[in-house]
Amino acid sequence: MAGAVIAAMALTLLMPDDLRLGPRWLFPFVEGLLLVTLIAGDPGRISRRSAALRAVSIALVGVLAIGAAWSTVRLVDDLVHGGTETNSAAGLLQAGGVVWASTILAFSLMYFELDGGGAAARAHHMPATPELAFPQQLNADVNATRWRPRYIDYLYLGLTNSTAFSPTDVMPLAPWAKIAMAVQSLISLLILGLVIARAVNVFA
Repeated sequence: MAGAVIAAMALTLLMPDDLRLGPRWLFPFVEGLLLVTLIAGDPGRISRRSAALRAVSIALVGVLAIGAAWSTVRLVDDLVHGGTETNSAAGLLQAGGVVWASTILAFSLMYFELDGGGAAARAHHMPATPELAFPQQLNADVNATRWRPRYIDYLYLGLTNSTAFSPTDVMPLAPWAKIAMAVQSLISLLILGLVIARAVNVFA
């Protein structure tokens, strides 16, 4: 999870100025500060249940989501109306790839934080009815009674949902999960569809 936040901070630094909300240093600084607070409050495994730490974790996810949403809106505007980043092949691929990857990280961290009450709650006990149902929870033959989803499982969910535009192996059962996965699919379809369409014009 910490690695994903650091990757998101790096992507923000790589993002063109027109697609970034605020100065180049602002979002990485805020994200880094929140991440350090989380690590200091619960070093090692994420298993300490605390209302304050959960609030910091949700704030971190919120900052990442706001940054990704802003960049997506700006990218779509540039693709539709033409912008400096989208008029060249290299700039188009870099801008589209960075924004797309940022949305994957933001949504994967959202799933990680919201599913089952958060990582700390899942470390103590899994809910009787899952909100995001993984194959290990649906298939009795796997016999994974002690299994707990880790961040890599949510990253895989975010990646496959952004490429297949639909659930693959993880089923959304809770309303919030269905809405979040639907929104992510639509955003990814919009980004990839417009980038491909623009790329055809640029390379033609």
